[in-house]
Amino acid sequence: MKSLNSQILRLAIPSILANITIPLVGVVDTAIVGHIANATYIGGIAIGTMLFDLLYWNFGFLRVGTSGMTAQAYGRGDRVECARLLGQSVSIALIGAILLWVIQWLFVTAVLAIVPCSAEVASFAREYFCVRIWAAPATLSLMAFKGWFIGMQDTVSPMITDIVVNVVNMVVSYILAVYTPMGAMGVAYGTVVAQLTGLLLALILCLVKYRTIVQEVWKVLSDKAIRLLGDQEMKRFMSLNGNLFIRSLCFMVVYVGFTSLASKYGDVELAVSTIMMKLFMLFSYFVDGFAYAGEALVGKEFGYRKSDIGNRVSSISRVVRLLFAWSLGVGVLFTIIFVVWSGDFYRAMTSDTTVLSRLADYTGWLIAMPIVSTLAFMWDGVYAGATAGKQIRNAMIYAASGFVLCYVTTYWCLGIQGLYIAYFAHLVARVLYLTLAWKKVLVL
Repeated sequence: MKSLNSQILRLAIPSILANITIPLVGVVDTAIVGHIANATYIGGIAIGTMLFDLLYWNFGFLRVGTSGMTAQAYGRGDRVECARLLGQSVSIALIGAILLWVIQWLFVTAVLAIVPCSAEVASFAREYFCVRIWAAPATLSLMAFKGWFIGMQDTVSPMITDIVVNVVNMVVSYILAVYTPMGAMGVAYGTVVAQLTGLLLALILCLVKYRTIVQEVWKVLSDKAIRLLGDQEMKRFMSLNGNLFIRSLCFMVVYVGFTSLASKYGDVELAVSTIMMKLFMLFSYFVDGFAYAGEALVGKEFGYRKSDIGNRVSSISRVVRLLFAWSLGVGVLFTIIFVVWSGDFYRAMTSDTTVLSRLADYTGWLIAMPIVSTLAFMWDGVYAGATAGKQIRNAMIYAASGFVLCYVTTYWCLGIQGLYIAYFAHLVARVLYLTLAWKKVLVL
């Protein structure tokens, strides 16, 4: 038991440390622009960042799909398959980046046409986007490398990469924005430099730690390129990623829908909902560490015990129980934190007295979210390790449907509270479906 707990913490802690740096980037970028430019540029950064969220969220399968399949190949001791998966995932990332370059003008024009913002904000957002889009190959490739490293039971390499990317982003953005004529646009160039630095570092780590596997990748690329993009394993890889892509679209229905619907209730309610969503997601930076550990360990066990169903059920069930114990511990901890210090969190996020008074009306939701969110996030990691793409897809289809249905049936009598009921319902739907489907997945 101690050994397995040690494995979980060895995989989870580096991911948690890396995740902690992620929200700092957005805070620093906003602070830089806020001190050297006016509200137009702050709004432009916000809209430009949203554009990339909409794009890159749909490529989340590059990390999730790669980690599960690589972990299973690692569990089987199949180094050739590990190499093939790295080559396949990076190849898809580069193809995806080229696609984004091709559609960039159409995408930006379409989104800005429906997003309510001033002409000045839209102009800066477009310029910001046109700079940052050049980092697409690096950004998407880093998703592939992160998933591959996790599948190889290595969360230290992505931790190092994430921390370096985020630190370089903050430092270079500050230098370019404050000390060069670029001004606020220096933040966009800083992000490009950071992403390219991260990709170079990921390549170096891969060469240093997995030299023999990297050599196998080159062999696959040079001798059997047709198999890289056309064999049976690639079809399985694409099938899994297709299901994960649909899952990403459903996520957008919920998370983009939450913000869009909140905006209908006025600026104060939008500000309140934005702060609440930030707090809802705060503990995810910790839970995700255990979800990544779940992807790695469950995937390894599925690969190692592929033909031994009896021992597989026993060993994986033990892993899952411990993973849920750790993640539930995080959920309980944040529930207590929110009970005791919710007011302090609110005041840290805003000094607007009107917004603060409204936030108090939603404290019950803040307290209720950690436990059920933790269960949903943890199941996602477990199913990713099992490469159960169909079930992951179905869970989010039901969840997104539940979100829409609950809001439509409650908003007319409960107002914006119906939006929070809908968000909570989508989490419950995910947890219930994935819990009920797990026994069948376990014996596949």
